[in-house]
Parts: sequence; structure tokens; C-alpha cells
Amino acid sequence: MRSRLLFHAAWLAATLPCLTAAPVQAQGSRVRTGLEVLLTDSIHLVRGKRVGLITNHTGQGPMGKSSVDLLHAAPGVRLTALYGPEHGIRGVARAGDHIASFVDSATGVPVHSLYGETRVPTAAMLKDVDVLVYDIQDVGARVYTYPWTMALAAEAARKPFIVLDRPNLIRNDRVEGGVLDAKYRSFVGQYPVALRYGLTIGELANYLVKTGQVKAELTVVPMQNYRPSMWWNETGLSWLNPSPNIRSGDAALVYTGTVFFEGTNLNEGRGMQMPFQMVGASWLTDAGVIANALNAKRIPGVVFDSASQQVEAGFKFGGETIPVIVVVVSDRERVQPHVVGLHMLRAIYQRHQKEFRWRESSIDRLSGSDRLRKAVETDGGIEALIPILDRESAAFAEQVRAYRIYK
Repeated sequence: MRSRLLFHAAWLAATLPCLTAAPVQAQGSRVRTGLEVLLTDSIHLVRGKRVGLITNHTGQGPMGKSSVDLLHAAPGVRLTALYGPEHGIRGVARAGDHIASFVDSATGVPVHSLYGETRVPTAAMLKDVDVLVYDIQDVGARVYTYPWTMALAAEAARKPFIVLDRPNLIRNDRVEGGVLDAKYRSFVGQYPVALRYGLTIGELANYLVKTGQVKAELTVVPMQNYRPSMWWNETGLSWLNPSPNIRSGDAALVYTGTVFFEGTNLNEGRGMQMPFQMVGASWLTDAGVIANALNAKRIPGVVFDSASQQVEAGFKFGGETIPVIVVVVSDRERVQPHVVGLHMLRAIYQRHQKEFRWRESSIDRLSGSDRLRKAVETDGGIEALIPILDRESAAFAEQVRAYRIYK
């Protein structure tokens, strides 16, 4: 089964427009990130100032140089503090692991953790800073913690806050998945935005600040040569895993559907070959049957397969070899990740009500309400819920239109 799966995935990668088959962008039309624009055209924003930088390994400029090194070396700029989000400033810590503070050995600049004892920069962390800069690659998903690190830091800073914009990896013109109910506000959803919110990180900041939801002295340094219809591999920028388990454009795309399995007793692919594209459990012995049933639904843009996977220690079913259902992106233009996730949850729940368990507080925070959980448990529930989520998403897309930077 595994060899068949790998052959099938390889065939799709070679023949279909998938996110991991990256064409080379024509010279001169490559997207220039906010970091590049700051350094070449807008350095006056930080020149002569003590700069604090919220970043991680994805904060890269040309030739793979980090934003830390580039700002530290920039004439007239004093880099005085660094701040690391979830997964740490190097992006290698496991999800949920607390991050410690330390001193960066290359620059001698202190690194403060924003995913440890505190998730906002304290007055002590900001005492040597005149302006706070944010440069982290986002994935366009409400359930990712990086945007909320940005929003919380912008409000806590009480001093100029600069966002260096970067592309939305999964297109900037697709809004899907419904809007967060404020009662379920958490660090995987701080504000009522759509699940796949269809904004760059700079546009999200612009929307939150200009609508008064976040109070901050905001400047967004926009990209150049960026179009909202771009997938990541059309930007001309190199792929970097935004976090340890988002390892491809396909994973980033389906993440806003398969992330729901974090709120269940199934493994969402962590510790396996294809995180967020594999879902399994020791009791999912009919994975092939369920994959066939899902394929019969002809869910747009994806096909399903089954395999066996060994799970690394430290994750759900760690050390075991378990059956999994695999999501393969066949046409990224047609994929609606929330629809994929809902159908997968329902198909598994129907056949395994005795074994299936919710992590109730987790699933409701991830989905932004209790509606998803209740819909999965009800005949016809997801078919009724999907149009509601679509209407909410359309309304949100209209609501943010005035705050977009890229047309």
C-alpha cells in the first residue's frame, strides 16, 4: 500500500498543478518582501532608532540572509532586542512547547520568548526599544498562532509597530471556512476573522487596527510585484517550512481543514511522513474503505488514499504503526480545505462512534464555535453547515475589501 501511495503522489506531482511543483518566476518579477523594501526604500523608518524584531527562521531576505543579520548590519540601525513566537526564533520547537529566552550568539542581542511565561512583550522586554518590527511568514489561517503574536504585540507595544509584509502562501483572494464566534476567542483565534482569511499578514494588521479591534501605531511596509492571485510558488521566493509540520504548499493549503483533527483522538499527521495530509489512529483499520467512500463524494480538488505509517515518539500513537487516510491535492484551484476536513470528520465519525473522541475545548477553539462538532455528529449536519460558513466568509471578504493593500 505504501509503495502504491508514493507512486500515486509522485504521479500527481509530475502531472497536475500542485503547490510543490514550483515554476521559476521570471527575473525582475520576483516578489520583493517587506523586508527587502524596508532595507532598500524605507530604511528611514528605523534609521537612528533602537529596533526590536519579532521574527523566526522565515524572516529571510535575498541570498537566504536573515532579517536579524540584515537589520543588525544596516547602517544607522541599532538592533537591541529579538522576540521569538511559537516554535522559537529558529522555528524548530514542537507545537505547544514553551520557548525560553536567551542571547543570540551571532549578534549578542537578547532574544525574548513570546511563547513561554508571556505571549506579549512586557515593559521590561521593551525598555531598550523605540520601534517594534514584525517579520514572519504566515500561512493565511486563523488557527495559526503567528498572526495573534503580531496582534497582541502591536497592542502591547505602545510604540511604533512596523509589519514587513510577506505573501499569503495559499492565495490572497480566497476567503473560506466561516468566521470565529468571539465567545471562542483564544490564541488560535483572537479576533472574528474567517478561517482562511484571504489577507496578507500586513493586510490583516491593517484591517484589525483601522477597524479599532487592535489599538496600535501601525505601519505596513508592502511588498512589490505581488498579486493576490499568486500561490507561493509563483512568487519567485524560496520555500521555507513556516513551522515544523507545514512542509509543503499542499500541507499549507489543506491545513485549514485537517487541523480540526487536533481536536480529536486521531493523529493529524504529526510525527508522520506528511503532516496535515495524513490522518490516522490505531483503530482506523478500515482506512481504505473510508478513503474510497470519500472519493465517491467527488470532493473538489482532492483524492484520498490509505497507507500505514509509523509515528514518531512523542505524538499521538507514538511508536506505533497505524493505518492512515491520505489527502492528495489534485487541483489546488478547486480545493476548499474546510469542506475536505468536514467530510473526513463525518466519514470517520459515522463508522467509529465508539472509538472516536473529541477534545471538546480544543475542537471548539479550532473551529471557532461549537457548530462543527455538532454538525459532524448529526445526519445532514455538515451539508447544512457548509452554506452557512460560505455566507459568513463572503460577508467577511466584503468587510475587509477596503483594507486590502494589493488589488
